[in-house]
Amino acid sequence: MESYKKEFIEFMVDCQVLKFGEFVLKSGRKSPFFMNAGAYVTGAQLTKLGEYYARAIHEHYGDDFDVLFGPAYKGIPLSVAAVMAYSRLYGKEIRYCSNRKEIKDHGDAGILLGSRVKDGDKVVIIEDVTTSGKSMEETVPIIRAQADIEIKGLMVSLNRMERGKGEQSALEEIKELYGFDANAIVTMADVTEYLYNKPYKGNIYINDEMKAAIDRYYEAYGAK
Repeated sequence: MESYKKEFIEFMVDCQVLKFGEFVLKSGRKSPFFMNAGAYVTGAQLTKLGEYYARAIHEHYGDDFDVLFGPAYKGIPLSVAAVMAYSRLYGKEIRYCSNRKEIKDHGDAGILLGSRVKDGDKVVIIEDVTTSGKSMEETVPIIRAQADIEIKGLMVSLNRMERGKGEQSALEEIKELYGFDANAIVTMADVTEYLYNKPYKGNIYINDEMKAAIDRYYEAYGAK
């Protein structure tokens, strides 16, 4: 496992973004782990988060893209933090773009904020986590309606590795449905492997009992 992925797992735990226990998800599933990117709230946290995203995006998509699109609302700060980090780390100016939930009819009018997209642009979408892929149903048509663009792929922070609407993971379903790549900084398998029975700052976050709960969850909801 790459060192930045190990660091990112520790970073999620430190920021209390990734938690272990008993949680009821929006889907109704009872999960032994939960990730909430809304817990990244400080300047230092967002700076580091942007760097982890930038490294993963560079690893999977290189420099051959023009726009980083962050769907409203959580995708807005993610896209801003990541393009700033991309400039610092790789010396390339990537434009950020996001959508509004409500179309603005005055001033900087329209559905977009940040950069406009134009014909020929290559776009990478950035999100926190994708469980069912439902957000792409709204996001992809918005982007494609703006101009004749190419969507290079999607980057999320954590691949939960559970079934989407069918038997495949949400990221695999996105690849199949929309024809572009979908990747994550880390997978839940990475997290489990790294934290299982490993003390971190005096705590063991995935002990035998939690590991068993995670295994049961994937027996019920894991992607094929």
